[in-house]
Amino acid sequence: MTKPAPTSNEPCPVARATSLIGDRWSLLIVRDAFDGVRRFSDFQRSLGVAKNILSDRLRKLVDAGILACQASREGSAYQEYVLTEAGNDLFPLVLALRQWGERQLFSPGEAHSELIETASGKPVAAMLPRRQDGSVLMPHDTRVRKLP
Repeated sequence: MTKPAPTSNEPCPVARATSLIGDRWSLLIVRDAFDGVRRFSDFQRSLGVAKNILSDRLRKLVDAGILACQASREGSAYQEYVLTEAGNDLFPLVLALRQWGERQLFSPGEAHSELIETASGKPVAAMLPRRQDGSVLMPHDTRVRKLP
């Protein structure tokens, strides 16, 4: 699969990525796709988003190579949206947003949805960036090498 043409000429990977998936609806569509949502009507029901907005975001995600359309698994006339390899590569991003939200946006003991490992039934461990040697990498331990 070839990479889609960038939507901006920004030399910053964060800027390019947010131009594709940096809005609320696109990220929530990807989140729902990880949760197994595949049909337009199921995305709409889950998100409560207007049909025109959902249609626009799904089209952009397909055009960007994050989702792909395929025939329904049941053989009906409906099409389904499935995550591509590029879409699956967004899992750490969605997980990082989830874990940040759990830490920063909920009071201690406040109920919220929980991501668990299927095999163990236990919550997913906190995700932390690591150095090459496996130790935790902190923001002050990094710098961006800008283009000349």
